Amino acid sequence: MRRSTAEIVREYGFAGVDHVHGVTYDGQNVWFAAGDKLIAFDPASGKTLRSIDVAARAGTAFDGRHLFQLAEDRIQKIDPQTGRVLATTPAPGGASGLTWAEGTLWVGQHRERKIHQVDPETGTILRTIESKRFVTGVTWLDRELWHGTWEDDESDLRRVDPRTGETLEVLEMPPGVGVSGLESDGGDRLFCGGGRSGKVRIVRRPRRGSATGSGSEIPVDSE
Repeated sequence: MRRSTAEIVREYGFAGVDHVHGVTYDGQNVWFAAGDKLIAFDPASGKTLRSIDVAARAGTAFDGRHLFQLAEDRIQKIDPQTGRVLATTPAPGGASGLTWAEGTLWVGQHRERKIHQVDPETGTILRTIESKRFVTGVTWLDRELWHGTWEDDESDLRRVDPRTGETLEVLEMPPGVGVSGLESDGGDRLFCGGGRSGKVRIVRRPRRGSATGSGSEIPVDSE
């Protein structure tokens, strides 16, 4: 297992925001869950662009057209243009992180230390990956599954084997810096929610050879 210190390359703060939950990226702007609204900002300037009034106290995802937002026991499908909730599906209990890949949602189950692949239409759990730490954010990048952890005042980013859940790499966050949400930009940036700090941070993804693509092909069980 590779272990190193996370390289934080940028930090954003927002007026009136005291908690950041889920984080996602729509290819241009970053969205984050701030309790009772979703907020979009420009990662180049840090400028807040707009917000949507919706329950938003956990993970956030984007499928190329719609936003998905965890709200306790359900996942809300949201039109980002109008802010309307178009549909809801059941969520696993204690759900935290959320991301989109290969036509499905991937849901972190916080204290159960699990990541579930979920049918976005029905909420049916298709498969489950066991982790060894609390799961506070989930993302796919170049066929790699990453998740955030925050447990016992220690926080890190973990690359895990998507079949076995084995930890392959750990990026340790500095003392006092937690990860409450996680999303990649398809390249070298990992956007991290900062929990009670009210901040969003960018961690640089370590380079390993010549990675290509953006994680659209997800390894699946052969059974």
